[in-house]
Formats: sequence, C-alpha cells, structure tokens
Amino acid sequence: MAESSGGSKKLLWIMIILVLLSSAGAAAAIYMVLDDRDDAPEDAEEQVAEPQPPVFLTIEPFTVNLADDQYGSRLLYAGITLRVEDEATRELLEEHMPQVRSRLLTVLSGQKAGDLTSSEGKQQLARTINERLSQPFDENQPPLELREVLFTEFIVQ
Repeated sequence: MAESSGGSKKLLWIMIILVLLSSAGAAAAIYMVLDDRDDAPEDAEEQVAEPQPPVFLTIEPFTVNLADDQYGSRLLYAGITLRVEDEATRELLEEHMPQVRSRLLTVLSGQKAGDLTSSEGKQQLARTINERLSQPFDENQPPLELREVLFTEFIVQ
C-alpha cells in the first residue's frame, strides 16, 4: 500500500505541473494575441500618416469668345490649374497639351456669360472640364484621373 500512495503522490505532482504548464502556455498565447492587436492600429496610423503632396498642372490662361446671349458678344479670361492623381498623369497631360488646350477651348467657348457668373455655374463648368479631360487622348490610354479643376483667374466681360 505504501507503494500505491507514493505513486499517487507522483501522479498528483505530475498533474499539478501539467496544469501549471498549460496555464502558462495559455497565458503566453493570450498575451501574444493581445500584443498583435495593439500593433495593428499603429501600423494603420503610420500608413495614413504618410500623405502624398498634391500634384498640380498649371495651364496658361485662355481668352475666348463666349456663346452669344442677350447682351451680345462676351469674353471669358480664365486661368486653370488641374490637380491630378500623380506625376505620370501630369506628364501625360503635358505631352498632350495641344489636345488639352483644344478641348478646353471647345468647352469654354460653348458657355454663356450668364451661366458663368454664379458659383454653381463655375462648379458645373469645372465638372464639365473634368469629364472632358478625363477622356483618353489615344485608343490605348486608360481614362485619366483628375482630382480637381481649379480656376486661378476668371473674368467674364
């Protein structure tokens, strides 16, 4: 009987050690999971914290005759700057500048003076210019990503 009580003491100690080891393993696993969660937002913040500088393309000002309205022939003097997605888009637009200017002249000369005097009219003109310039210049070119059309000078006379 003495041997059996000694064997049960050993078994009890082995069981206690196994429980302690498994508890320590579980605690380590929980710590690792919680530590990974704490690191994830920092990585996301670092990615968001790297803003890219805006890329602009300034186009020389235009003077165009506007479509006739009740006041007769009117002129528009407009300076336009385009905010584009990246340097590659800016370079592509610079390469196709004659086509860019032609499209802008076509859009601007089709406007009426009365429409351009309100801020809503200017916003609509900016949307129209954005749509027109976003169309590809060549068959193999994907549509351009223009972020914003900015008027730097705008006089209706």
